[in-house]
Amino acid sequence: MTHTLEVAQISRDIARRLGLNEDLAEAIALAHDLGHPPFGHAGEDALDEMMREYGMRFEHNEQSKRVVEKLEKVYPDFDGLNLTYETLEGLEKHKTSWDRAGVKVTHMHLEGQVVNIADEIAYTNHDMDDGIRSGIISVKDLEKTYLWKKSKKIVIAKYGKIRDEKTLVSRIISQIISLMIFDICDNFDGFLIIFSPKMTKYIKELRDILFKKFYLSPTVKNKLDNGKKMIKKLFKYYMKKPDEVPGKYKIDVELPVAVKDYIAGMTDLFLEKEVKKIP
Repeated sequence: MTHTLEVAQISRDIARRLGLNEDLAEAIALAHDLGHPPFGHAGEDALDEMMREYGMRFEHNEQSKRVVEKLEKVYPDFDGLNLTYETLEGLEKHKTSWDRAGVKVTHMHLEGQVVNIADEIAYTNHDMDDGIRSGIISVKDLEKTYLWKKSKKIVIAKYGKIRDEKTLVSRIISQIISLMIFDICDNFDGFLIIFSPKMTKYIKELRDILFKKFYLSPTVKNKLDNGKKMIKKLFKYYMKKPDEVPGKYKIDVELPVAVKDYIAGMTDLFLEKEVKKIP
């Protein structure tokens, strides 16, 4: 939820600065991760592996669209949330750099592009904060990067010396977000919402550290691996015990689809509780 709100806030900021449709950008941002299962991309991989055993697949963008078109039941005469075509297109084509490896991406409308890049800004900076708070990443690791050094200079020039490190880190990360947003707006050519070549290079410098020190760290990797195992275990259990799957998920669909829909809508904590119930 925190990430979603951050993406929505950044999306509105960029859309406002560029004179785009703020409401459309916010709508896409608020729904962009509805299809993400527990444990993020690791959970997505686990569900996809299980669905492929039944000749199907799982992809979180498609699942987000399925949530708002089919699974939500708020109108008496049709399924879904009655969203506009532009909103649905933004959900279906939502991609970040994490999703793009080896995939040719076609550009969508500008508000959808705004959400894509806002998502990248939000998770990159939030992951830096999480990495530091958890102790997995040190401030010294990030101080080597251009964006951290530049942002720290701006923060000190504005506030003077900040003795509390948590406050200093918070201001620096906020400033990095601002630099990214300003770069997008300064680089806008009327057709594409992208970073400048220089900013792309600086962000890669940050993300290289995140991958090496955070995403691939034993602590994070073990947690994600354990999450994948729990998802697969629960999926197999529900396939053997379909009565454990709420009836609303089993209407007019095959059992693997019902199980997939149910698990994809869980939080990490709820998934863990359900796994503990397995005999």
